[in-house]
Amino acid sequence: MSELPDNPISATVDFSREGVQHGFLKLPYSRDDSAWGAVMIPLTVIQRGQGPTALLTGGNHGDEYEGPVALSKLAQSLTAADVSGRVIIVPFMNTPAFHAGRRTSPIDKGNLNRSFPGKPDGTVTEKIADYFTRTLLPLADIVLDIHSGGRTLDFLPFAACHVLPDKRQQAQCEAGMRAFNAPYSMRMLELDAGAMYDTAAESQGKIFVTTELGGGGSSTARSVAIAERGVRNLLVHAGIVEGQVQASTSIMLDMPDGDCFIASEHDGLLEMCRDLGDHVSKGEVIARVYDATRSGVAPVEYRAARNGLLAARHFPGLVGCGDTIAVIADIVT
Repeated sequence: MSELPDNPISATVDFSREGVQHGFLKLPYSRDDSAWGAVMIPLTVIQRGQGPTALLTGGNHGDEYEGPVALSKLAQSLTAADVSGRVIIVPFMNTPAFHAGRRTSPIDKGNLNRSFPGKPDGTVTEKIADYFTRTLLPLADIVLDIHSGGRTLDFLPFAACHVLPDKRQQAQCEAGMRAFNAPYSMRMLELDAGAMYDTAAESQGKIFVTTELGGGGSSTARSVAIAERGVRNLLVHAGIVEGQVQASTSIMLDMPDGDCFIASEHDGLLEMCRDLGDHVSKGEVIARVYDATRSGVAPVEYRAARNGLLAARHFPGLVGCGDTIAVIADIVT
């Protein structure tokens, strides 16, 4: 196999330097309004002495805001004296998507979290993915990627890990998830994991924790507070920041199979019949979809395929064929 070319992204920071550095990942991008322009991805590196490296990211999808808010605040407040090791903070991972307020990049329509391991000579999104895969992830011991539902989904606030072939690694990821200590903790099933950032990090043996902390294309005071506390807890857990993990009860959830997902087979007006956090029973009506092109037509009913907790739901009032209407998770006792 031929060797991959160098990635054109350059960092304006020195990842080996002590202290606090605020800078950019500079990705050359020639376009109509800037012939020798660049995509400038902000980042902060905080380092002191020997210790683990944490890579903290938000804005993997540009319409999810808890990560960008919490990590922007952390980049401003965390000092070198606070850490033993290194913290790399990237609040707006997919910067073009973030500035557009969209899930995907307005430049190439790329979904960063479906673009890994990336290509150094590919699209803008693929170049970002390749830089993380080949430069940033190898520096890290523990990785946190903060997500929420964006404009089209809403979630119970949970931290998550995945079921992995390496059970020792899975146990480490689960310990990190529990340390984050969101109100809910999820062993999450991904329907399309092959090209995800999660998979790229886990395949390199990293401790990887992700979240879903709300949705609807905005954040709340509560969801940002969960993110801020969780980030600090994870840094304490990793031994990078001193202190105690701020723990409270976290309800453990599991997504064991595809029956957790309820997908719409129709376009129309969505009526949710149960709310997030509700306990539901197999066979119970979860939602109805009404034909919005005429009146007097009975809606299509969508029913739960299992007992459990309503952990996620479609957010907009209109739903399309193929959209996920709801996710029902098992409660782990």
